[in-house]
Amino acid sequence: MNQLDLKGRHAVITGGAAGLGYAIGERMLASGARITLWDRDIGGMGTAAEQLKKTHPGAQVACVHVDVAQHDSVQQATAQTVAIAPVDALVNSAGITGPNTQLWDYPVDAWRQVFDINLHGLFHCCREVSAHMRARNSGRIVNIASVAGKDGNPNASAYSASKAAVIGLTKSLGKELAQTGVRVNCITPAAVHTAMFDQMTPEHIAFMLSKIPMGRFGQVEEVAAMVSWLCTDECSFSTGAVFDLSGGRSTY
Repeated sequence: MNQLDLKGRHAVITGGAAGLGYAIGERMLASGARITLWDRDIGGMGTAAEQLKKTHPGAQVACVHVDVAQHDSVQQATAQTVAIAPVDALVNSAGITGPNTQLWDYPVDAWRQVFDINLHGLFHCCREVSAHMRARNSGRIVNIASVAGKDGNPNASAYSASKAAVIGLTKSLGKELAQTGVRVNCITPAAVHTAMFDQMTPEHIAFMLSKIPMGRFGQVEEVAAMVSWLCTDECSFSTGAVFDLSGGRSTY
């Protein structure tokens, strides 16, 4: 493992109870950061925090219950978290895939839910935490988008569209904050084998694998490494950028 310097930094990770969020938390702790997990799964978040503390003795891991889809919940979570310590990094990892079906059969309520979490929730978090970072003239925001936001996956129109919107939001916010000390970037992973696979059909999983030239899915550790680097001071001249993690699928 390459050594990254996040000593003295406080990172907030949404969706931190499992999957990519958990792996990112592990890598950040290994790099010297303190972390605060944001999740709506109180039990899962508590279990994750205890496991992280066991793996990293002496680590500072806090938990804040939040529903990112609700703006007032994010406002409250931000106030609670800032009271713990100033926030140096925000990683927006919370997300859902939604059903795998053709657009004309897509349930309207499911479409709204995907956007409420993947896009509106991310907007709420960026809105509140970026204001805190602007006041300090320092910070890093990393949004987890997807290769689906670049290419569009069939039978995943809501997910693809929401992740395309995350890319657009990242570019806009990065430019708005370019003359401050805050950097905003996103990553676009191809499929990474996490519990989110449980929300997908076997056919859709096979389709995603067939599109990756490397012939394998990504690993959570690979995502965590890139995200953690994007939260360091070394990432100083990239903002509003899209970093590829697709095994060669979408090299743009």
